[in-house]
Amino acid sequence: MLKIYHNPRCRKSREGLAYLQEKGLDFEEVRYLDEIPSQEKLAQVLGYLGMKPMELVRTNEAVWKEKYKGKNLSDSEIIKAMVENPKLIERPIVVNGDKAVVARPAERIKDIL
Repeated sequence: MLKIYHNPRCRKSREGLAYLQEKGLDFEEVRYLDEIPSQEKLAQVLGYLGMKPMELVRTNEAVWKEKYKGKNLSDSEIIKAMVENPKLIERPIVVNGDKAVVARPAERIKDIL
């Protein structure tokens, strides 16, 4: 089953959700600001994405600039920062089995169907 890591306050995230709904696809919605993924789960999703943790960080968020910018962080420290501050996670992420995409734009979802 498809899973979308979604923030309803984000326009791009809402577009990803709407894409799944318009296609009539069965999916699970995870509001990751409320249901924060564990470090292990986030590391797994990064593997599905084929991305380094830093590539998934929203570096323009104030919390990144205030607490982490300019620091030499390991991948595990970056993952921990995203779990502690889930606003830092780029969205939406759509997972299908062992494949995933950051659905920006929403049409990228078709790449994993």
